[in-house]
Amino acid sequence: MTDGTGRSRGWSPLIKGSVGLHAGALLGAALQPQSWPLALGLVAANHAVLTAAGLWPRSRLLGPNLTRLAATSAARREIAITIDDGPDPEVTPRVLEILDRFGASATFFCIGERVSRHAGICREIIDAGHAIENHSQHHRHNFSLLGPDGFFREIEAGQAAIAAATGRMPQFFRAPAGLRNPFLDPVLDRLDLQLASWTRRGFDTRTGNPGKVAVRLVRNLAAGDILLLHDGHCARTRTGDAVVLEALPPVLERIRQAGLRPVTLRAAMEPE
Repeated sequence: MTDGTGRSRGWSPLIKGSVGLHAGALLGAALQPQSWPLALGLVAANHAVLTAAGLWPRSRLLGPNLTRLAATSAARREIAITIDDGPDPEVTPRVLEILDRFGASATFFCIGERVSRHAGICREIIDAGHAIENHSQHHRHNFSLLGPDGFFREIEAGQAAIAAATGRMPQFFRAPAGLRNPFLDPVLDRLDLQLASWTRRGFDTRTGNPGKVAVRLVRNLAAGDILLLHDGHCARTRTGDAVVLEALPPVLERIRQAGLRPVTLRAAMEPE
């Protein structure tokens, strides 16, 4: 993905600094062997910073990361609802019904292998005016430990699966659990994808109380927010329903009361 001027965005300042630090540490240890403990300590500290940046889903230290909508979108009183880990044949159609009832658009970050199994649901998502973006091909638990080739295979396969099912190539990518490492951004650059995380999430994969999930999502609600829910891998209520089905209506009602308009990430990125 370019930086808006047609140029590749390249490595982040942190990554460039890390490369320089490694080179300097190696050179220093070669010229002054007695300094190797200091060089090793600096390298270890640098790796700790890189690891922490990868474990912080909203971090921009490893490259561009959309955590809020653009100022122009916020000025239009827009907000984004993003729904991860689907499609799910039981949950997703009911989520679509809720969104339709409130006249809300959403962005579904879907898993490629699920898209291939439930292509019909994906077409329903698109036909209803929503967007489907890339959440990797398999949603691997070790995704953040992959190298460049592993990232490329996972993300490119997700691109292909979604394009085959919907006829539309994703423009955004969200890492499984939001976790990544320094090798991800160059792969996204190569595939012309923008990393997107969130402003706030409801933790609805772990919390079975829809009220608590809704409160987390609407606390300090403001134009430009990106909210995260799940239609796949979601926690269940005491009655066995997916949490999103009970948490989403009050969230949408609060959004409506605040005079905000839920749009897809693609729509939010459009100029005035």
